[in-house]
Amino acid sequence: MSQFWSPIVHKLTPYVPGEQPKAANLIKLNTNENPYGPSPKVLRAMQGALDDSLRLYPDPNADALKQAIASYYQLKSEQVFVGNGSDEVLAHIFHGLLKQDRPILFPDITYSFYPVYCGLYEVASERVALTDDYKVGLENYSSDNGGIIFPNPNAPTGELVSLADIEALLKRNSGSVVVVDEAYIDFGGESAVTLVDRYANLLVIQTLSKSRALAGIRVGFALGNASLIEALERVKNSFNSYPLDRPAMQGAIAAIEDRDYFERSCQRIIDTREDVTLKLQQFGFQVLPSAANFIFVRHPERDAAELAEKLREKAIIVRHFKQPRIEQFLRITIGTDDEMAALCSALAAIL
Repeated sequence: MSQFWSPIVHKLTPYVPGEQPKAANLIKLNTNENPYGPSPKVLRAMQGALDDSLRLYPDPNADALKQAIASYYQLKSEQVFVGNGSDEVLAHIFHGLLKQDRPILFPDITYSFYPVYCGLYEVASERVALTDDYKVGLENYSSDNGGIIFPNPNAPTGELVSLADIEALLKRNSGSVVVVDEAYIDFGGESAVTLVDRYANLLVIQTLSKSRALAGIRVGFALGNASLIEALERVKNSFNSYPLDRPAMQGAIAAIEDRDYFERSCQRIIDTREDVTLKLQQFGFQVLPSAANFIFVRHPERDAAELAEKLREKAIIVRHFKQPRIEQFLRITIGTDDEMAALCSALAAIL
């Protein structure tokens, strides 16, 4: 019954998330989920929120969560915005900050939700090509723009931009907002949040889905100048005043406060990533340098789609992108040591 659609719906090309298979006994290495689960303190905090208070609306301002995040990053609570996953935070950013008269800039190979939001909110954009070695070359972001957004580390390549390069971009690009999407920063990068107090046009996005293993409760946040945060609050309160429920907020606070568990979990993933990188290189794979909880690999003698299908036959799922320039790469989430050993055994058999 598409005759009832609004005109813009006909023009949308929706985001396609990674497959969430229903079959059991699969090794799932396609959506960058944390293999170790959240802190036990998170589960206890969420269970403690399952009481009669659920009949009441949650705090629309999420003040306790904002204060926990602000304390962690040594900011003020008015410099923190929270939302229902970083994708919702990004949606409000595209709507409230990046819809300008000039086009925004982002990498040509990057998180595929960016062009989707451009279509949904009718944001003009220009894509800046990755360098020949698949890096986000910020020196190429020089044209007049209504904003710049990029992930750091980039997705799906895993490549990291240095803090010095980000600061140089901020100095060159003082006339529009720069959004650094740090979904994977905790796996080997230095957060740009340390620059927030020095650059009024910087907005840093993070999520609890990856490094804190909370993809299932949907909590993301933005850190930046209070004026940028106010814009997001105005959009949020014109859309949904209650994006986070009580258990999610309590779990998120516990996750932020349990630093020891967080740091141990991240380090386990980093160690496994470095180990599996060496093993895949021994198999002949090119592995791009990664600061994320995944690696981006290709084999010079084997077709990536064929490899992905043969791995699936062995009950291992990885992500294959059909986009030009990267159609021969596979993105492989870092799982447990046992899962990565099974991956290596399967690849050895296939090759």
